[in-house]
Parts: sequence; C-alpha cells; structure tokens
Amino acid sequence: MSKPARFLTFKCAKCDKPVKVQLQKVSACSHIQPYQGICACGEIKRHATGNPEAVKSFIESNELHWHHNH
Repeated sequence: MSKPARFLTFKCAKCDKPVKVQLQKVSACSHIQPYQGICACGEIKRHATGNPEAVKSFIESNELHWHHNH
C-alpha cells in the first residue's frame, strides 16, 4: 500500500484562495488519514480519507487536536 501524501492543496470555501493541508499525526491506525490546514483568511480546512465514519467524525469535529478512537 502506498503512503498518503503529506500535503494536499484545496480551494478555500470562504475566500476561494488555495489552502494547503498537512497530514496529521494520529495513532498507528490505518483506516483514516486526516489532513488539516488554515487558510490565510483564517478558515480551517479539514480533509480525510479512509473509513467513512471516521472521516465524517473528523470533518465535522471542531476540535483542534482530534484523536481517532477505536
């Protein structure tokens, strides 16, 4: 299995500028790869790949330091 990219770039939903998100460090769990970044306008951008329930939890979370629990 290939490693996930360390950085991804998206358009900010608020100002439409590019925002770079970084792969977040989580447990050795392989069923979610969460990404987070902050746009120059201050908008937080979250993205994740993996298990749909874990991804939904991460995207909807307002926690700065989100942790995946089994």
